[in-house]
Amino acid sequence: MSWEQTYEQWKSSQYLDETLKNQLTELAQDPAMLEDAFYMPLEFGTAGMRGILGPGINRMNIYTIRQATEGLARFMDTQDAQTKARGVAIAYDSRHFSPEFAMEAARTLAQHDIPAYVFESLRPTPELSFAVRYLKTFTGIMITASHNPAAYNGYKVYGEDGGQMPPADADALTAFVREIDDPLSIQVLSEAEAKTSDLIHIIGSEIDEAYLEEIKSVTIDQALIASTGKDLKLVYTPLHGTGRMLGERALTQAGFEQFVIEPTQGEPDPDFSTVKSPNPEEHSAFEYAIALGEKEGADLLIATDPDADRLGAAVKMPDGNYQVLTGNQIGALMIRYILEARKNAGTLPENAAVLKSIVSSELPTAIAQSYDVAMFNVLTGFKFIAEKIQQYEEDHSQTFMFGFEESYGYLVKPFVRDKDAIQALVLLAEVAAFYKQSGKTLYDGLQDIFEEYGYYAEKTISVTMSGMEGATKIAALMKTFREKAPSVFAGTAVVQTEDFKLLTRVGLDGHMQKMTTPPSDVLKYTLEDESWIAVRPSGTEPKIKFYIGVKGASDADAAQKIADLQAAIEEITGE
Repeated sequence: MSWEQTYEQWKSSQYLDETLKNQLTELAQDPAMLEDAFYMPLEFGTAGMRGILGPGINRMNIYTIRQATEGLARFMDTQDAQTKARGVAIAYDSRHFSPEFAMEAARTLAQHDIPAYVFESLRPTPELSFAVRYLKTFTGIMITASHNPAAYNGYKVYGEDGGQMPPADADALTAFVREIDDPLSIQVLSEAEAKTSDLIHIIGSEIDEAYLEEIKSVTIDQALIASTGKDLKLVYTPLHGTGRMLGERALTQAGFEQFVIEPTQGEPDPDFSTVKSPNPEEHSAFEYAIALGEKEGADLLIATDPDADRLGAAVKMPDGNYQVLTGNQIGALMIRYILEARKNAGTLPENAAVLKSIVSSELPTAIAQSYDVAMFNVLTGFKFIAEKIQQYEEDHSQTFMFGFEESYGYLVKPFVRDKDAIQALVLLAEVAAFYKQSGKTLYDGLQDIFEEYGYYAEKTISVTMSGMEGATKIAALMKTFREKAPSVFAGTAVVQTEDFKLLTRVGLDGHMQKMTTPPSDVLKYTLEDESWIAVRPSGTEPKIKFYIGVKGASDADAAQKIADLQAAIEEITGE
């Protein structure tokens, strides 16, 4: 059907929710926005789906939630009865309609006689991952749009290992979702039936306690926290999201006593009214934490995004101001601390392994190699780190020590199989205590790492291209980069080109190797001076992303290399 026909189908449907019907009437006054809401279905892929709230097939609403869950239910219907009976764990964040969407999913599953275990109130994404493993459900659903603005919500599906669904299962699920032509006609349990159904179970404190018990294993040096950590001054802001309850309890049980929660941002708020974007990658997200940190004389400021899977930090500089760290810098600090502490304690396994994404810094690689620890690169998406952890547990080839992505995602202990900001909160506080014991800050610690390993720097350039025109432009840019691969960036020769979609690696001599990763629409160029550039379209947002990594002789040298490569990219893209 054309988008106009789909719009008419919604407009005349007897099933359409009254609130959405009123919104649809308002939307009809803006032809461009109306078209955008109906021109294509909201993309459902390996990372689930994410979009603006409102009526239409390209929006997040109860019908797109039902469609996704109906697809999941049909996928589960293909399993044996015992597998299907294990059910689905469901959690949700602080966003608009998150509780309603969670219950819509449960009511849709119940129509297929599939049990649902729904959290009583908002919980972080990592706890949903943990709940899948703890309850041994077949899958999990997380209602969240992560760090997107308040107008968004989203839906992520997890596999039985607690990681986001791997590509094979996700593709099968996606096929079921896409074969549903009319989401408005999907049958669900009524609200009255849902209240008495023995298929919908409300969960909460039992999972919290079990998760917090596992969090104790994140702490490496309890004596350090007892001697120095208890005096560490820390400001923590959950940015109006889900992190406060578990984060506060995790810090307290670890032995940190001098932390304060930013009071305004400590309260859940679906409008995220104190920030432009609830994203710990953004310096502006730390405005309130910095003000409180200056008042309290805090050593460290930490922010978690609304579903508490990502963590950002700001450290005190010599001049007393605070500098926001990059995800790569936080990862490097954590890896160095873990490996050094384990080495000193005699608990660093011979087959220790660290995992990171292909678009993350090479500084952690240099750190790992200095400890004779293997570094493995995986595709972007924490599910690929989860897959490796599962492999190690099955074949005992490696022992997982740490996993991270440059986009502020970290995992310390594998009782969760997604990035976990609660774990990272506890560990980073311990790292700060380690440096404080020597009269240093985390900023000083980072400078020590640079002096030892080199001045690594990275930058991510994210270009938003919305709507039909944007999607076409993103596809055209990827085609240009793929078919007319640059041989030089900013005067520096490309010595290796990796195409993760075609699974080819081509060196300077033209020799081609086949790669063994799953296919993904990513291109990566390695330059003569060890710098690199990667290009990939976002899987969840209308964006194309460019990643730059360099190694310089000094901070200034690294910064200049970043600037030169950014200019070269802008010249190619015209952005």
